[in-house]
Amino acid sequence: MPDDLSRIFKAYDVRGIVPDELDEDAARRIGRAFAEWVGTDRIVLGRDCRVSSPALAEAFVDGVTGAGVGVVDLGLATTDMVYFASGRLALPGAMFTASHNPPAYNGLKLCRPGAAPVGQDTGLAEIRARAEAAGRPGPPAVRGAVERRDFLDEFLEHLLSFADLSTFRPLVVAADAANGMAGLVVPRLFERLPATLVPLYMELDGTFPNHPADPIQPENQADLRRAVTEHHADLGLAFDGDADRVFLVDERAGDVSGSLVTALVARGMLARNPGARIVHNLICSWVVPETIREHGGEPVRTRVGHSFIKQVMAETGAVFGGEHSGHYYFRDHYRADSGLVAAMVVMDELSKAGVPLSELLAPFRRYHASGEINSEVADQRGTIEELAMAHADGRQDRLDGLTVEYDDWWFNVRPSNTEPLLRLNVEARTEELLAERTAEVLARIRGGA
Repeated sequence: MPDDLSRIFKAYDVRGIVPDELDEDAARRIGRAFAEWVGTDRIVLGRDCRVSSPALAEAFVDGVTGAGVGVVDLGLATTDMVYFASGRLALPGAMFTASHNPPAYNGLKLCRPGAAPVGQDTGLAEIRARAEAAGRPGPPAVRGAVERRDFLDEFLEHLLSFADLSTFRPLVVAADAANGMAGLVVPRLFERLPATLVPLYMELDGTFPNHPADPIQPENQADLRRAVTEHHADLGLAFDGDADRVFLVDERAGDVSGSLVTALVARGMLARNPGARIVHNLICSWVVPETIREHGGEPVRTRVGHSFIKQVMAETGAVFGGEHSGHYYFRDHYRADSGLVAAMVVMDELSKAGVPLSELLAPFRRYHASGEINSEVADQRGTIEELAMAHADGRQDRLDGLTVEYDDWWFNVRPSNTEPLLRLNVEARTEELLAERTAEVLARIRGGA
């Protein structure tokens, strides 16, 4: 492993191909660097079911304990379980996972005590510098101890606290774990719910033999949609590889966007927390802030990305935060994201409503969205400025890239953190207007190509 770790340290986490970019030596160095940087006596550690995770986790433990710091080893875990343990124990956390990436990848998600985020500007750059500078350490004066701990039962009780089981309906729920870590939790969770689980790919298998653990891609939801139809399920849940994200389909096997889920969960959280603040990122649909205001809450708009959402939630005391990408954050989950908590709240709302999910969501289907469209652009800054000049008659802001709003449509264009890409999102009041404006903005981005 070269001393330069720049290829695997990303904006919010560590991620790379094993062993070419991320190997046991790198994991050991990062473990020691994280232990020295965070300055606590113990670190919580979890891992996903990827083939490379046990060896990488063992090397990380060697690095941490070699720095004289102990490890609370959860073993196999979801990322949101690690966040929960970090919050409950007031300890920093580390999770070996590459989330939705192919089997050859692995990575690390890190947090400070209380599940506080660690990103490029909040410690990750310093941890990388320490790891790169680390030579071969001598034997520690006192090696940290390793404590193995099963947190699953505590985590299940935590999840159950987000629903009122006295009003919970006997729902039929299809859930696809994609052979990822949701398979550890979902079957056990449904044993405690008055609901019927239609399980898909709950077996933990880090080769992901059935389909990639990347539910944002429609083709990876095909088996779930089929199961919802065949079993007359009330809803379908699709989890990514480490279960910190969830995607929904309704009882008709129809798509449910992250903005619709954010609006629905926001309404539910406001019923429990009247007048609360709720955070949403700036590519969420107009329906999200509208719904928050309609139900007496205060919307707080933020940049895209979990570190920004968590920071703004901490600053404002917000009870919930939603992103269009399927990440949902809860104050009572230490402001961390959890696909499993979001699923519990959605099922709770569906139980209380007593109507099909498509009917429950109908009031939120007010606009038409393009979804995120990526374009490779050499001069990202120059292109954004051209767009700003071309749309000088719109309401503009620069919170994250460029957002331009008109009365009947809006767009946001922002640069990728890691690639020479511009990411475009467009929303409009009609499908026709959406198609027209999307084509117009894309033509400027791509130089008329």
